[in-house]
Amino acid sequence: MPAFALTIFIGAFLLFQVQPLIGKFILPWFGGTPAVWTTCMLFFQVLLLGGYAYAHWLTTWVRPQKQAIVHLLLLIAAFLTLPIIPAEAWKPEPGAEPTLHILLLLTATIGLPYFVLSSTGPLMQKWFSWLHPGKSPYWLYALSNVGSLLALLSFPIYFESQFTRQGQSGFWSIGLLVFVIVCAWCSARIWMWGRTHAEVRGLSEHADPNVSPVTRRELAFWLLLPASASALLLATTNKLTQDVAVIPFLWVLPLAIYLLTFIFCFAEIKFYWRRIFIPLLVAGIAWIIYVIERIDKLNVYWQVGSFSLVLFVACMVCHGELIRLKPHPGHLTRFYLMISVGGALGGLFVAVLAPLLFVTFVEMHWSLGVVAVLAWVALRPRLDAPTFKVWHLKAWYCGALTVIAVSVGLYSQADEDDDNVIEAVRNFYGSMHILEYEDTGEERTPYLLLRHGRITHGFQVMAEDKKTYATSYYGVDSGVGIAIDYLPDANRRVGVVGLGAGTLAVYGRDGDVYRFYEINPEVIRLAETHFSFLEDSLANVEMSLGDARLNMEREEPQELDLLALDAFSSDAIPVHLLTKEAFAEYERHLRPKGVLAIHISNRYLDLEPVVRNAAKEYNYHVAVVSDDNPVGDPWVYESTWMILCRDPIFVEIVRTAVTTEEPEPSEREVALWTDDYTSLFPILFSETAE
Repeated sequence: MPAFALTIFIGAFLLFQVQPLIGKFILPWFGGTPAVWTTCMLFFQVLLLGGYAYAHWLTTWVRPQKQAIVHLLLLIAAFLTLPIIPAEAWKPEPGAEPTLHILLLLTATIGLPYFVLSSTGPLMQKWFSWLHPGKSPYWLYALSNVGSLLALLSFPIYFESQFTRQGQSGFWSIGLLVFVIVCAWCSARIWMWGRTHAEVRGLSEHADPNVSPVTRRELAFWLLLPASASALLLATTNKLTQDVAVIPFLWVLPLAIYLLTFIFCFAEIKFYWRRIFIPLLVAGIAWIIYVIERIDKLNVYWQVGSFSLVLFVACMVCHGELIRLKPHPGHLTRFYLMISVGGALGGLFVAVLAPLLFVTFVEMHWSLGVVAVLAWVALRPRLDAPTFKVWHLKAWYCGALTVIAVSVGLYSQADEDDDNVIEAVRNFYGSMHILEYEDTGEERTPYLLLRHGRITHGFQVMAEDKKTYATSYYGVDSGVGIAIDYLPDANRRVGVVGLGAGTLAVYGRDGDVYRFYEINPEVIRLAETHFSFLEDSLANVEMSLGDARLNMEREEPQELDLLALDAFSSDAIPVHLLTKEAFAEYERHLRPKGVLAIHISNRYLDLEPVVRNAAKEYNYHVAVVSDDNPVGDPWVYESTWMILCRDPIFVEIVRTAVTTEEPEPSEREVALWTDDYTSLFPILFSETAE
């Protein structure tokens, strides 16, 4: 018994620790977008399905002794594929389709080890049930989830902060070796047992008179309940990472909650009570509707806490109802196979179908609505049950009205159709809208706005005399506006990371070159189709499609006078653009007295100490320019830019040109960010976001 428990625990630990580890390796290659993790999760769920299918096939159609031999050979083959560090050759080319590329990369890098680890839970439980007849194997599933949860929690808390990515990969490889050894011991046990139980091969689970057949209703619930929980997990992760930051902690937290509900529901002690959790589900849906409506007025802790709590309650309902339908151990591998199919379908819905079906992130609404409907269906009383009472049926109909009410609320919020929308698109990199408005003044001046998620990425006043006006975060009194104004007068070379509507092109003069780095081809199309900043610019405008850092690594030095960093996806920041290694790349492309202008306006994160650390590392002088728009210009937003330059005279000129007082330096203590180390905890704001 200890050998099987240890094998399952170590296998689950490795299975879930490799997820954030490999994600951290490849995240910078694809622009740091939230969809990278969603695609990774789709891969993990599909391969988990493959592992469960393999365990089901192996234990159903292969003799026990051959099972041990086949699995041992697979273990050895998986170990020989180490290490799991992705090769540089897998870095994407500019404009490459990211989803397929990520799936192929993961298959080549961790495919076989992950597949073998995925099969561990159902395979070891099936072997355990043969060696220990009469003992329930389901507690081992709870133990498996404990190992998974420990792996997830230990990664951001310990491994990520204490070791480099290469060090983490090395420890993982050692762990896999230990796993191969203990799993080989279990294989030897089942090989010995198989010498006297060869007839197990091909034994139909229906042939045992003690095993009742599975109904279609049970099969449907085995599939739909885990599918809904999986979809909600990924939808919640999308919501958190697009609005805060794409970091392992915000991948790990929802996944840890998801696993915790498995632990509670599959444990020997009963933690799921319908009378508590289903009313909590209804209350949670109502609360999340309220939270999303007021999202801009809530601080990051309220947002993360609210989404996490509702995810926990909804997954407790899904997995609690699932465990109520757990079958006899004779159906064990089939049961787990259906769970994995459901998980893969949920991942497929969020990662692949949702971007095709929706132009906004509404998969959370749909997932919650399905969970509510499934809970209501599961509560349907059996009229022929000996405990049936008329009030059971009345309560069920009242529940139907409640489900309809919360579903209508979810649908209404998800289907909010802004009459001002001219075009709405969504792809791997996010959801974008072009909206047309008129200002509230007497002239009722029309303007077009580009919104990415919930954040404005630029707008243009459509009156002919104002089309070249520097709007939003890029006004003449903003940090970047002042810095550009004091650059050399002729033939200036300016780089911009993040195109938006192309507003910064208005500062271009005859003979200038403005080079925009933009990872999202849809943003380029929208900027060229709906806005005229690029077309009207006097400068020669160049476009570099792809992740800015990867493209800069491939390019010859650009000899830039100024490089502006404005790469935000909603409020989520691509942290790989603010590391020590990223600044080294920027320095390679700047002239000796070149300027870095970094936009640090953010609802949730105080990025100033992060930038100051990098400035200190590379001996830059720093000025912080906060334009609070004292004159009340309706076309200019409040913004905060940090201006970095090795020339102290230039930085002092910027300071004297600023119309507002320079804010006090942030007192937060933050370690220097590197590709191997980034942490958002020290820079989180606690105030409300308004």
